[in-house]
Amino acid sequence: MSAKNTGINLKNLSMHVNMDDFIPATEKEKEYMVQMRPSTTAFKDGIRRLKKNKVAMVSFFIIIIITLAAIFVPMLWPYKYETMLGNQPGRPVDASFNNLAPFEYSTTEQKLMEEGQKIFPHVFGTDSAGRDYFIRVVYGTRISLAVGFFASIIVLIIGLLVGSVSGYAGGKVDMVIMRFVDIIYSLPDMLMVILLAAVLKQAIGNTLEGTPLAKIGSNIISLFIIFALLYWVSMARLVRGQILSLREQEYILAAQAAGAKGSWVIRKHLIPNCISVIVISTALQIPSAIFTESYLSFLGLGVNAPMPSLGSLASDALNGINSYPYRLVIPAIVISLIVLSLNLFGDGLRDAFDPKLNN
Repeated sequence: MSAKNTGINLKNLSMHVNMDDFIPATEKEKEYMVQMRPSTTAFKDGIRRLKKNKVAMVSFFIIIIITLAAIFVPMLWPYKYETMLGNQPGRPVDASFNNLAPFEYSTTEQKLMEEGQKIFPHVFGTDSAGRDYFIRVVYGTRISLAVGFFASIIVLIIGLLVGSVSGYAGGKVDMVIMRFVDIIYSLPDMLMVILLAAVLKQAIGNTLEGTPLAKIGSNIISLFIIFALLYWVSMARLVRGQILSLREQEYILAAQAAGAKGSWVIRKHLIPNCISVIVISTALQIPSAIFTESYLSFLGLGVNAPMPSLGSLASDALNGINSYPYRLVIPAIVISLIVLSLNLFGDGLRDAFDPKLNN
């Protein structure tokens, strides 16, 4: 019986290698056989979504510009924030430097300009003490941004520590910590901040003399203590809720069954899996801290004179609001721009990185 009659394909039974099978595939064949999206990560996906949010990106660049200006402009500006231009050593007091309008020159400066000297203009004028107002606004912006950033770091550290321990431990530990958090959360926020600021100002004012912290001032130190005492509760409740939802996952149970310690599980598994929510909450905490510092400085409980902040500048401007309203308007606009930009950027981060809001 022939192979043709039996239906056996002798080519399939051959031991020879078919070299046609080793010809490289063309680009069209690759595109047809492999249809998948480029490799990516959750972070890259979040960045891509954030870049598509035009409002958040504009806010981000505004924050960067303001921050860079607050850092580098005082290094280049010819006037210092504490220098009274009309009260120079060895010279009689020159009152013509006081209360100058924007781009206005004093009598002394006008005479020097007539003699051929170049005088750098006062972009925002001067205050009642003859100090350049532009550099005081820039330096006040630096102080407000620094306070907001460091206060948010303090809130992040304390809230992350308390919330993670409470959420992972559960049981009586969670109940005790959360009842303590509820007590702090129920206190009248504004009243407690003002009372603590006034008390801490008197309590630590004398102890800072002769120390490196004396230059920072008792008011700034007391402000950081206030944030450490009161403002971490929201972060702690947020972190606790995230860890409660994650601690029953299979990989957590597997780590516990393998003998992993609780601190290791928190550091290696729980916190990395809720880091997006933590970053978003921290970003939204910065404008809150800046606003708190501003109104405390407005009430006289902020930074120590002559160091300016945006709130203290607005407070000082109230004395001459009828004659020099721009002194109140300028720091108010800067505060509003910073807080608005940070809030919009924080909302953009939440929209981009919060897994509950994305498919």
